[in-house]
Amino acid sequence: MDKWGKHLIIDARGCDVDRATDKEYIKLWVKTLVKAINMKAYGDPQVVHFADHSIKLAGYTVIQLIETSCITAHFCDKTGDAYIDIFSCQDFDVDVAKGVVQTFFNPEYMKSICLDRDA
Repeated sequence: MDKWGKHLIIDARGCDVDRATDKEYIKLWVKTLVKAINMKAYGDPQVVHFADHSIKLAGYTVIQLIETSCITAHFCDKTGDAYIDIFSCQDFDVDVAKGVVQTFFNPEYMKSICLDRDA
């Protein structure tokens, strides 16, 4: 990898709402993702419910520090939509990462972009 890092951005529409609103399931997902892309977690994931003031925005946000950067995601309670960011200065398999999202949340539609990061 001749760059500083890789940043995978995933927008997943219409995920299984029961799964996208389950705090423990989200924890299991991020822990599974870390292992699947050969990263090492730095501590436990933080999963917090945010934006209760807005039906449109409310949902869980997860932050998992990894030794080479972080994984973050926000899941919308109302729609099951998920907005996921995986950034690492260690290379990882984008298809594996997307596959874990597909398997865990079964979105109706998923789009992604992968950026090479280098200042």
